[in-house]
Amino acid sequence: MTNPLLQPFDRAYGLPPFDLIAPEHYAPAFEAGLAEARERIAAIKESGTPTFANTIEAMEQSEGLLDRVAGVFFNISGTDASPEVEAIMREWSPKFAAFSSEITMDAELFERIDDLYQRRDTLGLTDEQLRVLELYHAMFVRAGAQLDDAGKARLAEVMQRLATLGTQFTQNVLADERDWMMALSAEDLDGLPADLVRAAKSAAQERDVDGYVITLSRSLIVPFLQFSTRRDLREKAFAAWTSRGANGGDTDNAEIVRETLALREERATLLGYPSFAAFKLEKEMAGGPEAVRDLLMQVWTPAKAAAERDAKRLEALIAEEGGNHPLGPHDWRHYAEKLRKRDHDLDEAEVKPYLTLDAMINAAFDVATRLFGLTFEPVDAVLHHKDARAWDVKLGDRHMGLFIGDYFARPSKRSGAWCSRFRGQSKLDGDERPLVLNVCNFAKGDPALLTFDDARTLFHEFGHALHCLLSDVTYPFISGTSVARDFVELPSQLYEHWLSVPDILRTHARHYETGEPMPQALLDKLKAAENFDQGFATVEYVASALVDLDFHAGPAPADPMAAQTETLDRIGLPEAIVMRHATPHFQHVFAGDGYSSGYYSYMWSEVMDADAFAAFEETGDPFNPELAAKLAEHVYSAGGSRAPDVLYTAFRGRMPGPEPLLKGRGLNAA
Repeated sequence: MTNPLLQPFDRAYGLPPFDLIAPEHYAPAFEAGLAEARERIAAIKESGTPTFANTIEAMEQSEGLLDRVAGVFFNISGTDASPEVEAIMREWSPKFAAFSSEITMDAELFERIDDLYQRRDTLGLTDEQLRVLELYHAMFVRAGAQLDDAGKARLAEVMQRLATLGTQFTQNVLADERDWMMALSAEDLDGLPADLVRAAKSAAQERDVDGYVITLSRSLIVPFLQFSTRRDLREKAFAAWTSRGANGGDTDNAEIVRETLALREERATLLGYPSFAAFKLEKEMAGGPEAVRDLLMQVWTPAKAAAERDAKRLEALIAEEGGNHPLGPHDWRHYAEKLRKRDHDLDEAEVKPYLTLDAMINAAFDVATRLFGLTFEPVDAVLHHKDARAWDVKLGDRHMGLFIGDYFARPSKRSGAWCSRFRGQSKLDGDERPLVLNVCNFAKGDPALLTFDDARTLFHEFGHALHCLLSDVTYPFISGTSVARDFVELPSQLYEHWLSVPDILRTHARHYETGEPMPQALLDKLKAAENFDQGFATVEYVASALVDLDFHAGPAPADPMAAQTETLDRIGLPEAIVMRHATPHFQHVFAGDGYSSGYYSYMWSEVMDADAFAAFEETGDPFNPELAAKLAEHVYSAGGSRAPDVLYTAFRGRMPGPEPLLKGRGLNAA
């Protein structure tokens, strides 16, 4: 049979033939991709005196087939996993790690790169080419190219084992999320708003269960914790949500975490670093663990004080209602929602009818049109899942890429929200435009209604998508979101600010039944409550970031759960708040290497995004054309073509301090 993954993707926009691809096609396609890449690498090593073209550019083109197949597979494994796909992931993750080590530890290949690097000032390179060469050289050095043979062999083993552990961690969390549900009868629905009841009924139908079901999808469990009057059911649901990956048995992640931390420490030691955090943060904007800790603690102190004040108010509310119980972690959201209603006369159930999924998608598109001149035309195409949809993105007559949205929760999709690509942008082989995917986990409905936080998540991920769609660089290595980890969240978090722009809400926040715009009084309430409960939100985030940092900044703990407790005790985590991501399901940190030692990066980027949006506010125009043009040129289009501090300074004229962040979170006066 013909393998569709090995044929040219000749459908419109270069989309993969999703309807023709079956799990059995992946392994042969991976083998073919590896073989092609090895042939091309061999040719590079035999291509005479090193030049930028015959070495770096040739390397950029060496894994074309492998990248194309992997782009399909890894997006499917995250959005629509099956037992067959999960088995392929377990088999191939260590093979990919082994291949990566094979390339980056190749002595002949590194000799060519090092030769170019040593002569870089004499090669007549463009600024972008020089940046790519410097990044390639750093990547090889940090991957072990300068180790002796024994060091290379051990590091390769470490990297393969880490890939296996990361895959197991992810699949364990997904299994716990997929397997748990809480069935509800009509008598268990007290306090739940109508849209949540409909979503719970839909979830039950998807699982062939009578009545109603709450799952561990954030769009179901968070509103359940907010509105359910059944404290016993809230406690049960919260326990399941916070114990993912920590239930014993085959899906328990405790040993995976311990071994992962030990291997990361060994990796750093082999490469000559005092800790894994020192290794990981060397190439980030922060530069080192102490700079990260300093920022986090500057925010932690006022955030904790705010959370403690709020806890006292919630305890008073419990007492007022005659509740004879302490404020537990499963109570916080419930009583905070009541307090928000009392303080701001704002009820989330009153807001959601104005925030349909389609309207918020259109709002995100509208902002992109006003800022950057982009237009979005729906496309009828076969995609990776029947729930996904696509838009052709244009700037004038120029095709900028295809944007794909996959918004609904399902058992086969991992939790959370993210942006990825089936194909990235580059100009090395002509003007290749990206195929960009946004993934969310909203509850289905007719129509689907979002919370304000859901809408913010949608804007956040679309900010990442714009970083890919507007990318305008030559080399894939620095395209789109291929930037420092603590800079990558700037375009996404900055974009969230435009959701709150009054004109955007007035235009797009319309009642799904009447079509009436959100009343000005309700808009005013949303604005007034913008920083409500920020102490809680900041504390649960910073606690997770500090645990991540402590795990990696010193010796690997023999008992990570005990080490987690030690960190939380040292910083004085309030009793009624837990980490946003407890260690056994902390996928940012343990599902792969992406955010390890780097969960702080959301806050590092927030320092910049608060300052960047303040630049627009200072002009009195949230869509100021001159600033928008600079933002597009120096942030959204630039990829990793220059160092992140250089890019930000080119936009803003300087680097910011934490003051705009504290002000934006309402913590500056605390």
